[in-house]
Amino acid sequence: MNLYDPFTLAMIALLALSLLGLPIGLAMITATIVYLGVSGQDMSVAAEQMLNGLNGSYVLLAVPLFIFSAGLMNAGSLTDRLLRFCNLLVGRFRGGLGHVNVVQSMIFAGMSGSAIADAAGSGKVQIDMMTKDGAYPASYAAALTAVTAVIGPIIPPSIPMVLYALVADTSIGYLFLGGVIPGLLMAIAQMGINTWMAHRHDFPVAERVPLSEFPRLTLEALPALLMPVILLGGIYGGVMTPTEAAAVAAAYAWLIAALFYRSLTLAQTWQAVRESARATAAIGMLIAGALALNYVITSENVPNTVRGILAGWEMSPREFLLVVNVILLVLGCLMEGSTILLVVVPVLVPTAQALGIDMVHFGVVVVVNIMIGLITPPYGLLLFICAKLSGQPLMAVVRDTLPFLAAMVVALAMITYVPELVLWLPRQLGYQG
Repeated sequence: MNLYDPFTLAMIALLALSLLGLPIGLAMITATIVYLGVSGQDMSVAAEQMLNGLNGSYVLLAVPLFIFSAGLMNAGSLTDRLLRFCNLLVGRFRGGLGHVNVVQSMIFAGMSGSAIADAAGSGKVQIDMMTKDGAYPASYAAALTAVTAVIGPIIPPSIPMVLYALVADTSIGYLFLGGVIPGLLMAIAQMGINTWMAHRHDFPVAERVPLSEFPRLTLEALPALLMPVILLGGIYGGVMTPTEAAAVAAAYAWLIAALFYRSLTLAQTWQAVRESARATAAIGMLIAGALALNYVITSENVPNTVRGILAGWEMSPREFLLVVNVILLVLGCLMEGSTILLVVVPVLVPTAQALGIDMVHFGVVVVVNIMIGLITPPYGLLLFICAKLSGQPLMAVVRDTLPFLAAMVVALAMITYVPELVLWLPRQLGYQG
């Protein structure tokens, strides 16, 4: 290896700056500048790549709009009403409050598209609900809240799928559809483990909500429940694009929280705007850095080099998918998910295409892998969030996460090797892949 090679120096700079704690977006931009400087290219190429990528991608507008939508729902009382409705549905069974946690995350997934928004927004409420009167151990409640939040970006809409569509040039609409059954499969796996744990540890059965309350609680939750129907119906009915649907989601969330429920003040709205702007700026810097670094990767012909190496191994599509799962699960322990999507996945996409792997199927497999990475130590961000919300030691939360993690890896294997679990629904609505 030539240490004076521009690409080598750029990668050394990226690794060193990341280890020193510089935000990964800035580290990628700096590494690109190092590459351009050493190779004698115009430094303005970095800015050109970032501006062209950010300004030329209409689909990226969906990211801040979905973030804002989730912020509005958390600021209002939508999550509280959804929890009461979910408790009516599944709270009467053993482990019922755990099932409520899962079902609430499934419904919330159809609104926000963000695992972090789910855990940070309704996580505290869910943990407090489960630990009230000592019904569930706090570490178990935190672990379950972390793993159920993973469902958020698998069931549409999904911010990670928007980013995958950007790097793989794949239809967002069909990606969203492809995530529905895998998301439900993940939820079933989680509810199965929760049922087993509830019987094993004799968790109490929650007080049943009278069925006479069903009409009132359903009516209260109905406006929130209609959001996924409006979004997905609009997208697949041809009324709006996914980006326009994100704008509708934000407007609808504000309307029902502020005008229908009357639970959102102007001050809370402004706070949601500020928090969404901060989150968008962080993601925007990451995307900008990835766009600049992808210029370096493309200039060095890295994707084709990787494809040539893998072709030399003469792997079948099934073997390649196994390798991808292992790589992404390991990287998920060490790196932030958006970084993996924007930097690592573009290198893998050409090989997947050459092997004839469907890009919608591949995208859902990638997203599920990255979401599992959110609950794998040492980097699992959801573990840190839920440990903080519950006040429990991180290792206690990790321990209670392990049975759910095992079940989710089994579900991932099914999604990987039974493509119809992903592709059946898109094909019913016209997908030809």
